[in-house]
Formats: sequence, C-alpha cells, structure tokens
Amino acid sequence: MDKALQTMINNMPEKTGRSLEEWVKILKTKNFAKHGEAVNYLKTEHGVTHGFANTIVTLSKDSQDSPDDLLVNQYKGKEDLKPIYEKLVLEISKFGNDIINTPKKASVSMIRKRQFALIKPATKTRIDLGLKFKDKPTTERLENSGPFGTMCTHRVQLTSINDVDSELVDWLKEAYNKAN
Repeated sequence: MDKALQTMINNMPEKTGRSLEEWVKILKTKNFAKHGEAVNYLKTEHGVTHGFANTIVTLSKDSQDSPDDLLVNQYKGKEDLKPIYEKLVLEISKFGNDIINTPKKASVSMIRKRQFALIKPATKTRIDLGLKFKDKPTTERLENSGPFGTMCTHRVQLTSINDVDSELVDWLKEAYNKAN
C-alpha cells in the first residue's frame, strides 16, 4: 500500500473521529448511487474533510481492489506510460510529506488539503495531468481543463518522460502551494 495512504488510514481516527472500518460500516448502511453523493454525505453530515471523505468512499467500495491493484489496472495495456507516472509521483513527493496519493479506478488524485493534481492515463500514448489553480492563463502547453471539468482548472498532455521538465514541476509546485 502507498505509504501516504497508509499514513492517512492510520491518522483517520484522530482526524475524523472514527477508523476506516467504522466509516465503512456507516457507508454500508446507506445506498448511494454515486461516489460524490457518499463523499458529500460524509462532509455535510459528519464534518469529514474532502480528502478523507474521498479516500473513505474509495476504500469502502465493494471492489476488493487495493490502491496498488487500481494502479496496475490503470496501466494495463498502457505500460509505456508508467515511467511518466512514476516520475510525476517522484517529483511531487519532493514538495512535502503532507501529500495524499489516492488511486481511483481511472486516475490518481494528489491531495494536500485539497486536490491539486490528477494523473490520468488518457490513452495508450498519453497521460493527462490535471492541475488546479485559479487565475492562471492558459498557454499552448498549459491548456484549459478539458475533460476534467471542474475537478481541475488546467490540463497538460504528457507523452514522454521528458515532458516532466522544470516548467511542469514548477506548475505542480504552484498547484501544491495553493492547495494548503
């Protein structure tokens, strides 16, 4: 299991008042049709922060996929993209020890107090990196959010490990700094 995710699970009782197992039992008593409904329920009814709520809902799914399994499944048939993902995670990990890496079925959210980046293997040859920061103009490379909608404000398309350059790392750092 990802170290940051395990730390989050370990800190859950202190930060949310309940263990992951207790939260899973609560969610099993409800019948939410959508992921977002369950997240909103935890936030509004129990005062859980978005990062914890999202992680609780993701880990409570009936699917027995671990975070590692989710990641493996994302890159099935897209193995050439995995080094780009690993380079992104390595660079992001240098920003601080308060980053939560949350794998989902189709993407990985990078969260500080809020999500600041989303890594998604979009095609067999491209990763879409979503970034979240307001009031930043788009450029040819730093596009509008596109398919990410409101989850991110910008998108960068990555097709090579060389795309993870100093300019991109600077954007990631800026988004990280604004997510505090």
